[in-house]
Amino acid sequence: MSVSLYDIAVPSFTKHLEALDAIIDKAVAYAEAKKIDPNALLDARLYPDMYTFKKQVQSACDFAKLSVARLSGIQAPVHDDSEKTFADLKSRIADTMAVLAAAKPDAMEAAAESEIAIKAGPRELKFTGKEYLLHFALPNFYFHAATAYGVLRHNGLDIGKRDFMRRVN
Repeated sequence: MSVSLYDIAVPSFTKHLEALDAIIDKAVAYAEAKKIDPNALLDARLYPDMYTFKKQVQSACDFAKLSVARLSGIQAPVHDDSEKTFADLKSRIADTMAVLAAAKPDAMEAAAESEIAIKAGPRELKFTGKEYLLHFALPNFYFHAATAYGVLRHNGLDIGKRDFMRRVN
């Protein structure tokens, strides 16, 4: 039995975006309980040259929505990365989840051998749909989702692997 691109991407992105959403709820409660300015967490980063928590969430959402949209031929919403609050980030996650919900398995599978070309800085990268998902979109999504988790954990939020994994099906 083969596994489709849809089966690889959509449930996994959904699960980990749900986990990010729940971690944000914990961050809100943590900031309130500890009387921490939420911006201290939103703008936190693991190292000075790394993205902030906000940008990690935005990037995770972008890799999920854009890869699924590209592979399924649907239009993804354009975000200008202007989120300033935890509520804004939760809205961005919800928008991304709507893209995932609109994806159709057959459309994604039809793109498995199609060429996907993306701009990465000054370069244009070309992949098959399958290569793009497996070797570019998924690793980037997981990097940003895990780093967002790490930023909050580093800043004292009491979260663990179960929070990142959310549920196992």
